[in-house]
Amino acid sequence: MPPNTPRPISRRVQARFFKIINVLMRNILNLPIETPLGKRLMLVHHFGRKTGKHYCQPVSYVLDGSDLLTPGGGRWTLNLHECQPVSIRLRGHDILALPELVADPNEVERLLKVMSKVNPTLQRFVRIPKNENGDLDPQSLAAAIDHGFLVVRWHLFC
Repeated sequence: MPPNTPRPISRRVQARFFKIINVLMRNILNLPIETPLGKRLMLVHHFGRKTGKHYCQPVSYVLDGSDLLTPGGGRWTLNLHECQPVSIRLRGHDILALPELVADPNEVERLLKVMSKVNPTLQRFVRIPKNENGDLDPQSLAAAIDHGFLVVRWHLFC
């Protein structure tokens, strides 16, 4: 999609919905106790790369061994640096995590499969078409990665 082409209406409606619902999610996920939402959502605290403004982004996650996996659609991942730890709020606790930005198509596809097994609803939000084999369409995946999609693998500091 060329830069000046408007996003499809479904994506614009989804973005507005999440802008409103994220206010509620932030408040619930910031509680000092574990909540049912915390089983699939966490808060990522990061700072704007240009403005230095603090952001608190609710994101879904999946546990993969000792790491967490997050689909990284959206501009918030531009504020992450692989050498800089980030504070996350996970199940009522503040933890430092080191983000690893995974953009290799083969690894992104593998990680999305891992995430989809644990959280099947992920497929509603990561809309990369599949081919007849059930694998992600390589051209669509490449286009998504070219437009900034990636997977964030969080290495936790305990």
